[in-house]
Amino acid sequence: MNEAEATAVRAAPEERTWKLTLAYDGTDFHGWQVQPGKPTIQGELQAALGRITGESPLPQGSGRTDAGVHALAQVASFTLRAPIPPENLRRALNRTLPPSIRISDARIMRNTTFHARHMAVAKTYEYRIFRGEICSPLLTRFVFPCPWPLEFAVLEESACTFLGEHDFLSFAASDPDLVARACTLELESAHAASTVRTIFSSAWELRESDEGELWVYRVRGNGFLHHMVRNLVGTMLDAGRGLRTAAEMPSVLAARSRAAAGPTAPARGLFLHSVEYPTGG
Repeated sequence: MNEAEATAVRAAPEERTWKLTLAYDGTDFHGWQVQPGKPTIQGELQAALGRITGESPLPQGSGRTDAGVHALAQVASFTLRAPIPPENLRRALNRTLPPSIRISDARIMRNTTFHARHMAVAKTYEYRIFRGEICSPLLTRFVFPCPWPLEFAVLEESACTFLGEHDFLSFAASDPDLVARACTLELESAHAASTVRTIFSSAWELRESDEGELWVYRVRGNGFLHHMVRNLVGTMLDAGRGLRTAAEMPSVLAARSRAAAGPTAPARGLFLHSVEYPTGG
């Protein structure tokens, strides 16, 4: 390397690790992960970064929300060389992204190894059910309308079953690209192969809205399997309708078979509520 080349290397900006917090309406997207020819959250974010900085890192999300699923505080990480201040990047992204995606926070991480998925220690999801005669068109993209009779107390009792560490194979859909991800993400493969997860809280709550009542299932855990929350909700709704009992939930867990659980609740009622990291993450 000659002196000119060495000077250029010394002058080149160093890569910096970024953490973004973003919210989105997932209705019109085919989920988080980039898919050829389809609009995705990850794809829109990557394209926006390219337009702003001239670099196109692939943002790594804390989890891959499915088509139609929303987020209140998804977290993404990536590296950039562009010496742009965090507040400027946040404003620029919000100007160029579709209005259904918004960046609430952008920051440069001191921990250069920060990774939104690998370092997450807990996630919280919410599933929202509308209970009323007419669901407003302004609400319908974000709830599952359930007009049939439901016993709230049965839902509450069912939710308590899932607290603690369990094998949730009965509530897991097959992940179509799990094998491909395990090959490319060796750090994740051991966790991906296990269907054991720990649930820290699992409960239903009532919320009033102008249009009617919302029944909200909130669950916090150290990780979630593909379609796990939606399958939990679908199974609990079966119990609430009297098609099974809350007392059957332990046997559904023990069966370790998707056939033992109930249907998958629609994507539109599900929100990634928040993601937690170790102190400083």
